[in-house]
Parts: sequence; C-alpha cells; structure tokens
Amino acid sequence: MNIFAYTPNNPLLFTSIYFWIFLLFVLSIFAAVKNNKQASHIWLLFVSLFFYYKSSGNFVILLLTTTVLTYLFSLWIEKTNKRSIKKFLLFSAIFLDCAFLLYFKYTYFIIDLINTGTSSTIIPKDYLCLFANNTFGTKFSVDKIILPVGISFYTFQAVSFLVDRYKNRLHGKISFLSFAFYLTFFPQLVAGPIVRADVFLPQTEEKWKLTEFDFSLAIFLILNGLIKKVFVSDYISINFVDRVFTTPDAFTGIENLLATYGYTIQIYCDFSGYTDIAIAVSLLFGFHLPMNFNSPYKALTISDFWHRWHISLSTWLRDYIYIPLGGNRKGKIRQYLNLMITMLVGGFWHGANIKFVFWGGMHGLLLIVDKLLKPLTDGMSKKIIGKFILAVITFHLVNTLWIFFRADNWNLAIQVINKALLSDFSQLGTVFSAYWKPLSVALFALTVHILPKNFKLLYRDKFISAPLWCKIITAVLVVFILVQSKSSAIQPFIYFQF
Repeated sequence: MNIFAYTPNNPLLFTSIYFWIFLLFVLSIFAAVKNNKQASHIWLLFVSLFFYYKSSGNFVILLLTTTVLTYLFSLWIEKTNKRSIKKFLLFSAIFLDCAFLLYFKYTYFIIDLINTGTSSTIIPKDYLCLFANNTFGTKFSVDKIILPVGISFYTFQAVSFLVDRYKNRLHGKISFLSFAFYLTFFPQLVAGPIVRADVFLPQTEEKWKLTEFDFSLAIFLILNGLIKKVFVSDYISINFVDRVFTTPDAFTGIENLLATYGYTIQIYCDFSGYTDIAIAVSLLFGFHLPMNFNSPYKALTISDFWHRWHISLSTWLRDYIYIPLGGNRKGKIRQYLNLMITMLVGGFWHGANIKFVFWGGMHGLLLIVDKLLKPLTDGMSKKIIGKFILAVITFHLVNTLWIFFRADNWNLAIQVINKALLSDFSQLGTVFSAYWKPLSVALFALTVHILPKNFKLLYRDKFISAPLWCKIITAVLVVFILVQSKSSAIQPFIYFQF
C-alpha cells in the first residue's frame, strides 16, 4: 500500500491502525517544534492538508480554494470602511463559499426538481472536472458528482469567520497561516465539531502546554470514543440495524421497532465517538475544542434535546440563521416562523433529500410545540415522575424521526414505521434470542448513556488519577475487546456523508 497515495477504499479513519501510526509520527515531529509557534502551525497545516487528501483525494484543492477565497474576502471586508460595500463583500464571499457546497451536495436534488417540474431529462455531469479535463488535460471522471468529505463542516466554519469578521467580533490582525490552520485543523476537519474562530484562534497565540490531566483525559476520550464507535455503533449496525433497514418488509414488526431503537443508539455512539476522539487528539496538540454532546437522550423536551445534541451545529444555526432572521424579537408568530426556517436549513444541511427536509421541518414544528407547552413542561419537570414522562416522550419523538434519517428513501421509512406500529410484543423473547448480542450491546450503551453525570465524572476521574500501569492495562484490555468485535470491512463515520 502506498502510504502517500489517496485510496478511496482505505481513507485515513480514526478506527484505522494507520491513523494511530500517522498520529504518532505527527506528534513526534510536533514535539520537536512545539515551542516555535510558526513552525508548529506550518507543520500541522501541512499534516491537515495531507490528512484531508488521504480522506478525499484531489478535493484538497477545493479546500485550499475555499481557504484562500475566504481569507482574501475577509481582508477586503476589514479594510473597507463603507458599510454598503462591506455588506456586498460579505454576501459575495458567503455566496462563493456556499456555491461550492450547493454544487457538490445539491446538484442532483436541484436537477431532479427541474426534471420533475418541467418534464425535462437533464443529466447531471461534473462540470468542474470537465473544465479541468479540457483546460489542464486531466482525466477526471465527469459522470458523477462526488461529495467531498467534510465540505458542510468547513463551509459553515468559513461562513461564521466571515460574519464574525464583518461584525468586528474578531479583533487584531489574523495571518493567512493562522486562518488556514484554523479552517483545516485535521482532528475536526471532516466531521466537526464546528469550531468558531473566536474560540480557536486565540489558542494559536498561546504557549503550547499539555498538563498531565489533559493527557490522561485525552487517552480516556480516545478509548471512550473507540468503544462507542467500534464496540457499539459498528457492531449493532452490521449485526442488526442495517439488515432491517435494508428490507424492512422481510422482518417482523418488533424487529423493525427494535431496529429504530438500535439506530438511535448507533448514530449517537458513532457521531459522539468521533467527537470524543477529535477533542482528545486536539488536546494532545494543546487545543481545547468545545463539547458537542451532553447526554442528548436524557432531554426532557425537543428544545432540551437541541441544547444537548450536535451542540456546535445547533448554536451555529441559532447565531447565524435564527438570530439574524429576528429570533424572538419580533413577536410569537415571527419567532415560530424563524424556528421553522432555521430547522429546515438544518435538515437540508444534512442532505439533499426530501426526507432530511421533513426531518428538519418536524423538529422545527416540535420546537414550536415546545414553546406553546412550556408552562406545562416546566411544571412537570419539577417532579421525578414528570421528568420521567417527558424524557420518555422526547426520546420516542427523536427515535421516530431518526427513521427518516436512516432509511435510504421515503418509502423505506414508511415501511419501517408501518411494520413497527404492528409490533407483536409476544415475539420479543424470540427476537431477543436471535439478536441477543447486538441488542445487549445497544441496551448496555443506553444504560451508560442515562447514568447520572456525577457517576460518569467519577469513573472518568478515577481513570485520570490512576497510576500509569493501570491506564496501560485498561487501554490494552479495551483494544483487545475492540479487535474481537471489529468487523473486517471499514465502517466510515455516519456524519462523513454530511
């Protein structure tokens, strides 16, 4: 295998042994230059671009193009005094950044709408590749538009940087090196969390340090993230969830119902597992990334769920969509409209498909219902039984909507729901006997998830304060379990497709 070449079937994933060898090499060079800010940033920028190349091939050119364009426009915005010109430059820059996202992610969706509405038969081609082939003599395939990994994440970071620069939230001179390092930082580049410039850039000016606590926390988060991804998410996906969602009509109602619960656990462990590792790897380089998950399935309302799930996205949508639309400042009706628009954007961000738009719209509707029922839910949340009822209702609302997220198309989603509604609970024992391993893993993960926060902090801190030999034994034991449960095929992280 050529370690320097891009191989689509072998991307550089956190779950690959090659990634950890790569990380050890990167850390060894970083350790030699860590006290020289410029040298360490140049090294990590180079590494980040190489990491993205290993993840997405020649699309690294697109990442560089976005980086250069965004930075140049930010300079023009900063140097321009006339407000109307500043605003024009801001919208031009956002348009260019989002144009790449729209082209690669939504071309098929848009052309399908045009073909349906006009009875035309437009066949989409990758015109950027066609342009490159005609101009530079390259031989890129033009038959299919491929979605670059992580484009939704780094585009949102670029947009937030532009807006913050326009609104003078970012002070002082920002070099191209600092900005490029911020936008391409490899631990969170392809699946978040979405990091704000005002959180990351000040850290680039600080002297590197890695405390014993941070190092131990990083090891804990890496092990925790790998357990979530490999032992829980991948295992229940391959051995149960994928089978049911592929052909729901071939399975019983109770199997479809349990598969929806399984996917609810799978997507959380998959995405939060990635985030845990991203935060941990960043810590090793001296950077603190924001928390992205806070036990979302313990939420008492949908509003509470969005304060706990994919926090970096929900706060981005709030600050750059909801509040600019007017937030709650222009009356109740306008507030509800703003909520709906924001969640529709959130749904559409996840994918160019009507099922994602529906998913976002339903969450918007449920957020509006939350506002209307707030006096009731606030009262119920003051009692234990009330909290339990609210948590169960919220969990099942989220669980139901995840069906549209997971199903390959609308019809399959409806099939899963129809089958699940006809569940015969007398078959529960038989189904559990057939799938006791993946169902036990899912139940274990859900149990750990709903444990009190203090208990989780307790075993985390026990690991951090444990002697080195104890940490090594724990790590070896975890790796042994992961090797035993790991599938032979590479299982990419779910949010890579977004």
